[in-house]
Amino acid sequence: MRADYLRVRAATELLVAGLPGEDLVVQSMPDASPAKWHLAHTTWFFETFVLGPAQADYRPFHPAFASLYNSYYESVGPQFARPRRGLLSRPTLAEVAQYRAHVDAAMVELLARGGPAWLGERVRLGLEHEQQHQELILMDLAHLFAQNPLLPALRADAAAPSGREAPALRWCPGPTGVREVGHAGDGFQFDNEGPRHQTLLRPFAFASRCTTNAEYAEFVADGGYRRSALWLSDGWALAQAEGWTAPLYWYMSEGTWYEMTLGGPRPLDPHAPVVHVSHYEADAFARWADARLPTEFEWEAMAEGVAVAGNFVESGRLHPTAADPPPPGRAAPTQLFGDVWEWTASAYLPYPGYRPPEGALGEYNGKFMSNQMVLRGGSCASPRDHLRASYRNFFPPRARWPFTGIRLTKDA
Repeated sequence: MRADYLRVRAATELLVAGLPGEDLVVQSMPDASPAKWHLAHTTWFFETFVLGPAQADYRPFHPAFASLYNSYYESVGPQFARPRRGLLSRPTLAEVAQYRAHVDAAMVELLARGGPAWLGERVRLGLEHEQQHQELILMDLAHLFAQNPLLPALRADAAAPSGREAPALRWCPGPTGVREVGHAGDGFQFDNEGPRHQTLLRPFAFASRCTTNAEYAEFVADGGYRRSALWLSDGWALAQAEGWTAPLYWYMSEGTWYEMTLGGPRPLDPHAPVVHVSHYEADAFARWADARLPTEFEWEAMAEGVAVAGNFVESGRLHPTAADPPPPGRAAPTQLFGDVWEWTASAYLPYPGYRPPEGALGEYNGKFMSNQMVLRGGSCASPRDHLRASYRNFFPPRARWPFTGIRLTKDA
């Protein structure tokens, strides 16, 4: 556990290593947070939920941090307003680094000597939580850099063209009948992944890969953003109000589409999956393509037993890339994990029999089970060992700044 703790904590810091402090303190929109806040909040989590309860004599690094870096845990205490996190010029970045070092030293000592029976499980939750924030750091930096007329890059070598062509899209038959879904077996799971239960799957066909930029560009060229009949009502109203004409980071220059990436501006790769689209855009595209989005249970049934392999944060690309060719001789989906989180048609709701955990950690997932849509699979910014077939990510349907994309499904 000590080795895992140090590895995950170091990975967070490596994401922002070498960036000037100015990049780490700015908040580009209310939904995003400064990288400095993420560095402190993930540390607050261990201080609040592990060190404090496990050590009666533990002394917090700074008493004000209890509220400054509390995200949404009402039962723990007050929080500094999320839209104003970019105003926290103090504590300084150096003080946040000292905070991390203080908590890391105490955590290493605690893990060495042992603690309450719940220690291992609570630390694992904290590490999985920090991995979620690693992806949020990259999402939020991408949004921040896209607001800057200088179009800066996180890394000059990120999002380099792959040179690969996307394989032809095929339709893979899905399993039908009564199926069990939800987390099963050993290993970590978030509480929202269970209980495992039965669901009925009717005949469906599942796209062999994610929707590409070239395919989505056809939707744009065909007036997809001007045809209200393709859109859900709330999505159409939002697209009109905010002037959507293409995915979030696309822009046209001299007749050529470009997109802003963590490697700076790049010509649009026609073979890579489209990314940074909302659920509303994904749903409208699916309707235009005479298809639909999969339910989360259809997606999980297709992914069950498939190895977690693909383009993750460890590749260093930090951007989706063209799918691998399908296995020879059979119609099987590829690109299930990594590249883009895949929107589903499923609202984020509790599974039958779900009960949130007791205490403050019951606020982690359960209280968000309204006005959100489920995504599956992971992205190019996700750590590989953070993912599994039963993992349920969720965002409001308007969200475009996550690494979100599309996989089509059809009734068979």
